[in-house]
Amino acid sequence: MRPRDIAIAVLIAAIWGFNFVIIHVGLGALPPLLFAALRFVAAAFPAVLFVRRPAIPWHRMTLIGLPLGVGQFGLLFIAMHLGMPAGLSSLVLQTQALFTAAFAVPMLGERMRRAQVAGMLVAFTGIAVIAGSLGQGGPVLAFALCLGAAGMWGLANIGMRKAQPPDMFGFMVWVSLIPPLPLLALSLIFEGPRTDLHALAHISAGGLGALAYIAYLSTLVGFGLWGWLLRRYDAGQVAIYSLLVPLFGVSSAALLLGERITVPDLVAGVLIVGGVALGSLRRRTAAVRPRADAPAAALAER
Repeated sequence: MRPRDIAIAVLIAAIWGFNFVIIHVGLGALPPLLFAALRFVAAAFPAVLFVRRPAIPWHRMTLIGLPLGVGQFGLLFIAMHLGMPAGLSSLVLQTQALFTAAFAVPMLGERMRRAQVAGMLVAFTGIAVIAGSLGQGGPVLAFALCLGAAGMWGLANIGMRKAQPPDMFGFMVWVSLIPPLPLLALSLIFEGPRTDLHALAHISAGGLGALAYIAYLSTLVGFGLWGWLLRRYDAGQVAIYSLLVPLFGVSSAALLLGERITVPDLVAGVLIVGGVALGSLRRRTAAVRPRADAPAAALAER
């Protein structure tokens, strides 16, 4: 990857890493499914009134919006609500890199390079070390739900790559229209209308701030840039940078939520960064691959 694109990938990791602390704050003000629904409502409105809908069939956007919104965020928010701490959640969710690379083989016909495989093994060793040091956090059900959220993120990554949207910001605005109704329906069923109305009537400034962060910075900016990278590079090559998210997630959780950072955590951090660096190595001539369906402006930038 080009240095500029690596910097973008790292910035996204920082935004998403701190996001887990923000989610923790938001869950103190709103029930999880309602919180997830409002995230996408805020991301879509009022921007959808001013942004042109991308020329992508609704069924393709649905195949991204459902796993991304209902699957990933619905399951993640429930998992954290059930007791998964922010730092540990940031670790478990990053197994999406493995799901993405695995799904890309049968669904996109991609082949994982040896450097990618080795880098992922090294990086996931680091994740295992940190997970072991935080092993007391979260019940089994919450862990399973968080792992399921990672799988849903992997599916959304593949769908994003297949859709090839030319305008990622506009695409994320419009795809945000898909999750709210299913999430609101699930919230009414499992959380109850009385709980939802009470939460909305008594939402705090912290809850509103958390909603703004995850709707605009994490969703529109983060996923807009993420999808743009997926159009330029192999899904597995981009996904491995998400392994940086635990570094930002664990450190921000330690600073703001009081989670301890131990020596094993530091060792694991080195393994994760080393794995990301190893997985990003490739021949200079293959660093950026122009695609036949890429917009002319994007090709010019290369």
